[in-house]
Amino acid sequence: MALAFFLGVTVFLGYQVTKVGFDYNFEKFFPSNDEETDFFMSYRDKYKSDNDFLLIAIERDAGIFDSLFLSKVNEYTIDLEKAEDVTFVNSITNLEEYYIFPGGMTSSRKYVDLDEFDKDSDSVRIFKNVELINTIVSDNGKSVCIFVRHEDYLSKKRSDRLIKNVKHLVAKYDFENVRIAGRTIGQKYYIDKMTYEMILFVGLSAFLIIVFLLLAFRSGWGILIPQIVVFSSMIWIVGIMGAFNEPINIILSILPSIMFVVSMSDVIHLVSRYLDALRTEKSTYAAIVIAVKEVGLATLLTSVTTSIGFFSLYFVSIQPIQAFGIVMGVGVLLAFFLTFLTLPVLFYLFPGPKYVRKGSKEHFWKRFLERCFIWVLKKRKKVLVISGVVVGLSIIGMFQIKTNNYLMDDLLPKEKLKLDFNFLDEHYGGVRPFELSVSLKDTNINVWDKSVLQTLDTVEQYLEKTYKVSVKNSLVKTLKVMNRSSHAGVKDYFVLPSSTKKIRSFRKSLRIVNKGDFIKTMMDSTENFTRISGVVPDLGNTVISKKNRGLDKFLRSHDLDGTIEFQLTGTAHLIDKNMEYLSTSLIKGLGISILIVALIIGLIYRSARIVVISIVANIIPLLFIAGIMGFFGIDLKTSTSIIFTIAFGIAVDDTIHFLGKFKHELLKGRGKIYALKRSYMTTGKAMILTTLILCSGFFLLVFSGFMGTFYMGVLLCITLFVALIADITLLPVLLLLFYTPRAKVSKD
Repeated sequence: MALAFFLGVTVFLGYQVTKVGFDYNFEKFFPSNDEETDFFMSYRDKYKSDNDFLLIAIERDAGIFDSLFLSKVNEYTIDLEKAEDVTFVNSITNLEEYYIFPGGMTSSRKYVDLDEFDKDSDSVRIFKNVELINTIVSDNGKSVCIFVRHEDYLSKKRSDRLIKNVKHLVAKYDFENVRIAGRTIGQKYYIDKMTYEMILFVGLSAFLIIVFLLLAFRSGWGILIPQIVVFSSMIWIVGIMGAFNEPINIILSILPSIMFVVSMSDVIHLVSRYLDALRTEKSTYAAIVIAVKEVGLATLLTSVTTSIGFFSLYFVSIQPIQAFGIVMGVGVLLAFFLTFLTLPVLFYLFPGPKYVRKGSKEHFWKRFLERCFIWVLKKRKKVLVISGVVVGLSIIGMFQIKTNNYLMDDLLPKEKLKLDFNFLDEHYGGVRPFELSVSLKDTNINVWDKSVLQTLDTVEQYLEKTYKVSVKNSLVKTLKVMNRSSHAGVKDYFVLPSSTKKIRSFRKSLRIVNKGDFIKTMMDSTENFTRISGVVPDLGNTVISKKNRGLDKFLRSHDLDGTIEFQLTGTAHLIDKNMEYLSTSLIKGLGISILIVALIIGLIYRSARIVVISIVANIIPLLFIAGIMGFFGIDLKTSTSIIFTIAFGIAVDDTIHFLGKFKHELLKGRGKIYALKRSYMTTGKAMILTTLILCSGFFLLVFSGFMGTFYMGVLLCITLFVALIADITLLPVLLLLFYTPRAKVSKD
């Protein structure tokens, strides 16, 4: 009956796996239930998205002022304008310089007239227009940048089609080097990478599991039986995601690796105890009963504590992390359920390898664990001293941890996408969007008021000179361009118009440009709201936060006595905002996780000392990894912050298994030292094997192309290894020195 139920559900959920999709949406990394997020959504409705564009930089080492090269750039620009989902394209070959003459008459001239191209005069004219430098052409004159505005919020399918078209078109020309950056290409790269890595990690994890099972149990039975649970756990959790339309995000791409190793932990403990019981029991049924009885409660507790570690990620106010925590927490509980639903039945149907009953009790693990236990008892003072030194050094390192984040932080340094973004960062002002909202509280004036414009001009000068913003779109900058145009393009007139009359004239002209669509990109219909939009280099959250504090101080002194309200906003700003929540939410989630685990241990073992001892033994690995991060300069960011709660939930498993066996022996009336030895000898092998499997499984993550996944793999390996060392050295010493069993053991 149990097997029929298991097979039926597995087939159903196996079909649901085919419905699982991938999700790459940066907006889900915005703070949830946050006023600034709500403000940005309203702000974006006024001015459209600040992140739906492509920057295409085309390099030529000999310089861009070559008629043949610019002709090809022009042809490529024309091709792009015809591409599906493209709204407009700005290029040095299609932009014009406008002139405004007395009386309101206007004329224009292309910056590059390919029919009458003159390298010297055209280059001089372009470089005198400061708004073009590091926007359309690089300051070293060796590359041009094409700005492609596309439809907002393109789906994955349409984004892929757009990128395919862009790359297909560029293949027609023999440009020396082309670099592309933008949300759509980033989305395609990440999803393709996630798909590839999901397949890679499934394959590597499967191979790793086979190797470990072969080494641990040395039989076909020991390989096949455990894998039924491992693979079915994977199918069930992914199938449930498909049934509830929960996509796989960038963090959930490591789901296969974690599910494989976590489910293996339950399997190894149960199989290991079952095989040990087969050596002493005559019947298979008796061996199954002993294994389930002795391992069942401890495995339930470890599954609960591990799931609590994952569920505590719900307190991190980032939706992808919350989804990761919930999915993994449910997955851990499913793995436990499937282990004890199917393995006892499989044990009964397929009793086990014959070598177990024939083998001697004096096997390798017994000799090895005996030596380790004797060493720990003899060197108990040294164990305490070393533990104290490790804690001290870890605390020193922990206080050196920095909180930082870069937009392209998750990519390996040599990835082409990152190199392209870095190039645009260096030569075109950056790829990190900068948005400053400007609103007027006094409805009797509007943004065209001369005093308001003068204040905005002062703010823009601060942004460009001190903050290092490359302003791309603002009312002040537009008026400066128009003022220069009205003076025959003389660069000295690239200043805010001094006359109210001229401002009104420019206002009238701007209202009819592109049938009024152009002015909507910089202000709303009430003319009480405007924006200063641009880009900055991706300097990291730490540097940007410092700049923001300086900007905030500057803006407070330039608000026209409270008439003007400034507010930083935008996609990059909101992602940074999460960094401010990280430390608080991390401590909150970890604290709740530790508290719940402590309560569970207290209720089961009914001893405050046991609770303190178990928590101390498992806090040390967390302090150690924090120290490693501090000493090696590994920043605290979205990807590394979740390591602590995951590590604690998994690391405490071995402690619970050890304590479970320890209590079981005490209930038999054994003495403390004998109970410790039996616990050490019985659970030691499973603890070491599961830790090796967990570490090896997480170590597979170093093959990821994402730095966050890489660090997660390395740091979790280190944490779990340190947790194992603490459990087989410090934990027995603490129990020996500080725990005294009750006189009436049966009532403990």
